[in-house]
Amino acid sequence: MFTTRRRAVTLTMVLVVATGVSSIATGTAGADGHDFGKPFAVDLETATVSRLNELLDARKISSASLTSAYISRIKALNTAGPGLNAVRALNPNALKEASAADAARRDSGSHGPLLGIPVIVKDNIDVKGMPTTAGSVALADSFPKADAPLVAQLRKSGAVILGKANLTEFANYLTSGMPGGYSSLGGQVLNAYDTSQSPSGSSAGSGVAASVGFAAVTIGTETSGSILSPAFSNSDVGVKPTVGLISRTGIVPIAASQDTAGPLTRTVADAAAELTAITGTDPEDPATAANPLVGHDFTKDLKTTALQGARIGVVASQVPVAGTDNRALWDAAVAALKARGATLVDVTLDTSGQSSTVLSYEFKRDLNAYLSRLPGNAPMKTLDDIVAYNTAHAQEALKFGQTNALASQTKDLSPGSADTVKYQADRANDLTISKGRIDPLMQSNNLTALLFANGGSAGIGAKAGYPSVSVPAGYQAANRRPFNIVFLGQAWTEPLLVGYAYDYEQATKLRQPPSVLNPAPYRCVETAGSRNFADSCAP
Repeated sequence: MFTTRRRAVTLTMVLVVATGVSSIATGTAGADGHDFGKPFAVDLETATVSRLNELLDARKISSASLTSAYISRIKALNTAGPGLNAVRALNPNALKEASAADAARRDSGSHGPLLGIPVIVKDNIDVKGMPTTAGSVALADSFPKADAPLVAQLRKSGAVILGKANLTEFANYLTSGMPGGYSSLGGQVLNAYDTSQSPSGSSAGSGVAASVGFAAVTIGTETSGSILSPAFSNSDVGVKPTVGLISRTGIVPIAASQDTAGPLTRTVADAAAELTAITGTDPEDPATAANPLVGHDFTKDLKTTALQGARIGVVASQVPVAGTDNRALWDAAVAALKARGATLVDVTLDTSGQSSTVLSYEFKRDLNAYLSRLPGNAPMKTLDDIVAYNTAHAQEALKFGQTNALASQTKDLSPGSADTVKYQADRANDLTISKGRIDPLMQSNNLTALLFANGGSAGIGAKAGYPSVSVPAGYQAANRRPFNIVFLGQAWTEPLLVGYAYDYEQATKLRQPPSVLNPAPYRCVETAGSRNFADSCAP
């Protein structure tokens, strides 16, 4: 059970968030004058960054009213209504940040696309003044010294940090068998397209928040599939960048060899704007030292001619079984790519892997390094502390156990130890079976990218540290569940992949919002707009 002190601190945190947006809790008009009971000027479920900027520049909305409207939508759908539980906590300073963005817009001429745009970040990313919990009750009171560099870059771009997304606890590395989107602190995230299905991946909250319009854009993180998996499960655009494109400092890690943060959004253009803001170098993250895309504007890669001349390898093992809904969607996607001028080449790529100790070894090493950066009063100092806390509070902390944490805890990180030697050999082998397979295949076939279905590129791409971009490609006829295609490229080819995804997206325009494909959960909430079924709603 929680200690008395922890209960008091946690309750205080909740009250701070609530009083920071006290008008939301009562449903009355906010400080900016927005009436939460009335429709907003734009449909937040489908609003793009570009459209929001048009309205902000024309003074038809303010960033403060936009932020209030998102908070109202979260109130209606996150804990009430279908109870999607995608947002774990709101930033108590969000409205203040939005008002500052409004002042900046009035005082300045030109500005970037994220000025005044609300963003939700995954709750394993440091935001000053908010706890970084990784979904764990053990870290409920763990406050960082400062913003993570990627959050600092978002703020520099003028973005409003709206809140923290729920996630699979410790990015789905606490244990085996934990459902996607579950955490001991935040509970279970639900899929907005089909609540009977997993929201998938550890960035489940970010994926659902993006899909249903809880913020204009969101940030997820991936070690192996945790951006790409929620992207296809929630019909999002997901960008899993090259390891080193974005700083990982201030992010609760699994493994530095594979970890990266990246966008989860509703459109490729929004992902490009967000990616531009968070790309950079960081002296504390050596992987970023070689980043050749610092200062690159990914919105310049949004061209409807990007696929002309592309040579894309169709990975044989990724082609869905003939006669299935997914195969029909795949065939349609392939036809669309060809129609846009791409040459598709059938290739064989072995995506299987061997058992590896890399994640288990690096989880202990890198988590201890993250915890060592926290203030002196941080509740947890090492992985050992977390394991001990979970064991002592098993009723709250260990619904699904902590098998991975226990295995990692036993690793001997000292130079020359048997564990270290095995880790080094496994890391070399991981590169051999990823880069060593991808690079020769692409070179021998003169390929610019590889094509996968849904999350099929996750494992091999993660080991290689290579980028992938996932884009909606329709919905299964039998149940309206999402289907995505994924473009994978070699290191630092994000401009190419973003262009391909945008060209395909604009040619097909297949994405539809959750309330259209799955209307039932949204009929009895204020945001639905229709009262045709009012008599069916419980009071």
